[in-house]
Amino acid sequence: MKFLGNLLWLIFGGLLTAIEYLLASLVLMLTIIGIPFGLQTLKLARLALWPFGSVVTDRGNSGGCLSVLMNLLWILVGGIWISLSHLAFGLLLCLTIVGIPFGLQHFKMAALALTPFGKSIAFQ
Repeated sequence: MKFLGNLLWLIFGGLLTAIEYLLASLVLMLTIIGIPFGLQTLKLARLALWPFGSVVTDRGNSGGCLSVLMNLLWILVGGIWISLSHLAFGLLLCLTIVGIPFGLQHFKMAALALTPFGKSIAFQ
């Protein structure tokens, strides 16, 4: 069932979303300061490719204070808008019964897009 959900996700916009995140990541990595942010958009691109069966986990205190600071900077620069767009798409998709599983994946992506530093993606 995960495979079918991921295949439908890719066909109906997941591939385009992953490509957009990949291009944004490459643009961010043009500068040395943008490399950590580019790595986080790569994480979002990876989740956008295969969201069904993946779990976003908190790595605990691996980043410490720097992780909190980077998440705050991420939110102020644009993470809030990315998260709100995934939240809006999730709400729209949850209006129909067929769209509920896809809406839940957008909610997962919204949570990761809000604070990506200190989190990892595990595929089950």
